[in-house]
This record gives sequence, structure tokens and C-alpha cells, in this order.
Amino acid sequence: MPATSRAMPIVLAAVLIDTIGFGIVIPVFPTLLQHLGHIDLEAATRVAGYMLVAFALAQFVAGPVLGNLSDRFGRRPVLIASMLAFGADYALMAVAPSLAWLFVGRTVAGIAGAVYGPASSVIADGTPPDRRSAAFGYISGAFGIGFVIGPAIGGLLAGFGPRAPFIAAALLALGNAAAMAVAMPETHSRENRRAFRWRDAHIVGAFKPLFAIRIAAPLLAACFVYQLAHMVYPATWAFWATIRFHWSPTAIGWSLAYIGLVMAVMQAAVVGPVIARIGDRRALVIGLAADATGFLLFAFIGAGWQAYAIMPLAALSGFVGPAVNGLLSRMAGPERQGALQGGLGSLGSIATIISPLLMKQALAAGLDHGFVGAAFLLAALLAFAALIIVLWKVLDRVAPAPDAIAEA
Repeated sequence: MPATSRAMPIVLAAVLIDTIGFGIVIPVFPTLLQHLGHIDLEAATRVAGYMLVAFALAQFVAGPVLGNLSDRFGRRPVLIASMLAFGADYALMAVAPSLAWLFVGRTVAGIAGAVYGPASSVIADGTPPDRRSAAFGYISGAFGIGFVIGPAIGGLLAGFGPRAPFIAAALLALGNAAAMAVAMPETHSRENRRAFRWRDAHIVGAFKPLFAIRIAAPLLAACFVYQLAHMVYPATWAFWATIRFHWSPTAIGWSLAYIGLVMAVMQAAVVGPVIARIGDRRALVIGLAADATGFLLFAFIGAGWQAYAIMPLAALSGFVGPAVNGLLSRMAGPERQGALQGGLGSLGSIATIISPLLMKQALAAGLDHGFVGAAFLLAALLAFAALIIVLWKVLDRVAPAPDAIAEA
């Protein structure tokens, strides 16, 4: 059995466990912040926002570094080290005596969370170029399943105290590290490895070799604008649903579980076969068009059941990430897959920092004028902008042959 085929289930498990570990602590995080900081819920919400920024900044810096390290030393040691760091980090947070220690923990989690770059590189190493987009969809599917399972498990464990979910997350991460050490083969061949250079280990260095290809820069721009739009869900969903539908926290939790489930099913069962049939570019257009239409509908609906009805349409946005990743992966040579995937992770981290600020300000500005759906209207405009970029600069341009770019 090829190394990639044996490694893929373990890597998907790593992504799943990473996401479960992230979500498992969500239900108890506000309580733990209030307890350690001796602060009220409003202040805890602000502190949680600062921790999210620390997490995203750490991931932004670490993504290209881990990606380039995996190009130099292989995927296996970097993934094992990341899982060990996750396990130690969650163990630290389980016994953290103060908010300062939690900040340290979230920063370490951001560094270790850059694991998606090496994980995606495992997929690229042994998957034929024309099948990579479908394979990347499995990683997104694992993320979606973890998004559903994590908070649910965290809610159950919360009955044992606010630190119990952190202990469970640590055990999951350490268990996955052990499984990698025992059973995961290396997928990055020695002949494709290259020297680690700090001047390459940042977001510009990750993408620089691609800029000679005309469609690369517009594709990256469209990807970033799409990510800005898509962050409207975690940034405003709870506030928007509370104001628009008067949903309780339980109802909001169920709606988020539904979103995660629909997204996971889409990624696991639909994305691969459809992209294989119609190709990356058409799938990218469908995904962006569905995303923009879904956001526009969310901006103007007035009943909760309509939100549930729209979500399967909006879930077609699941084509976007795998299609973009597949197109870019074919432009990068086998020696630069880790750097590329790490750079894409950093791009997402920038969106994680910027978009919540934009979306929450849009929501507040809309409320001042009696329009609850302003944040989703902004997201729709951003998604339409990404679609225009793709139609204008990407759809009909000639792409290079697979793996056309040699090391720069």
C-alpha cells in the first residue's frame, strides 16, 4: 500500500482530533475565564477576543515555518511535534493558575494549530494532481465533523468541572501523536526535500514562486476575500440569531451543530465526486455563487426555519477551499507543497483577525439603522467580489502544467 494511502487516515484523524480539541473547550471557556480572572461575563468575552487574536497571530507566523520545515525534514516529524505540543498545551491550560498562563496556552495552540499545512501536504505528496482537490475536501470534512463533535463532548464533560475538557483534549492529542509515531509512514521523499531558509518562512516567501503564473495572484486574492466573507458565521451568528429570531443559547447551539453537520456531509460526500466530474474552476464558481447567494438570503430572512432551509445552499461553498487548494497545489512543485499549504494557513489567519472586526462593526452599524442583516449583506458583497475576480482573471486563463514550478 502506498505511503500516502497509509498516512491519510492518520492525518485525517489528526485534523479531526485537533478540531475536537479546539471545540471541546468552548463550552467551559467563559466559566474558566471568569474564575481565573475574577471578572464578569462581559469582561470575559473581551478577554476571549484578545486570546483569539493571539491564537491567530501565532498561527499566521507559524504556518509558513512549519510548512517549510516539513519540506526540509518531512511531514511525519513535524506532525508528531505539533501533536505533542498540542497535548502539552492543553495539559498546561488544564492546570493554568491565571489568565496569563491561558494566554500562553492559546499562543502555543496557535503555533501547533498550523498543523494543517503539513497535513495537507501529506495529501498532495501522493495524490495525482487532477485528484487533489477532491482529496483536500476530506480534510475540510474532518474539520466539519470535529466542529460538531467537539462542543458536544465539551458540554458533556463540563459536568466534571471547567478543566475536564482540557484534560480530555490533551489525552486526544497525545494519543494521536503516539499513533503517528507507531503507524504513520513518511510521504515526502528525500529527493524532493529542500533546504530550510528563513527568508522563505513567511507568507510572501510561501507564495513568491507562484507569482510568475498569471492566475496565481488573482486566485489568492479571491481566496482571501472569500475567507473574509465566510468568517461572518463565527463572528456574528450567535448575536444575529439572538436579535433576529430571539433564539436561546440552546437553539443557537443546535443551529451551529446543524451547520457543522451539513458542511461535513458536503465535504465528505459531495465535494470530491462533483469536482472530479466538473473540474476545479467550475466548482469554484459554483461555490462562490452559492456562498454569495446564501449570505444575501440570510441578510433579509425573518423566520428561523428559513435559516435552516438556506444552509444546504450555503454549504455549497465547501467547493471553494478544495478547488483553490487543488489549483494552487498543481502550480507548486513537489518540493514546495509544505510552504504553499503553510502560506494558505497564514492567509486564513489574517482573515480570522480582520473579518470579525469588520463583521461585528457591520452588525452594529446595521442595528443603528434598524437593519439586522447588515453583516451578512457585507459578506454577500465580499463573496460576489471574489466571484468577479475568478470570472475575470481565473476562469478562462491558461493554467500551467501540473507541478510546473521548480524551487525558486
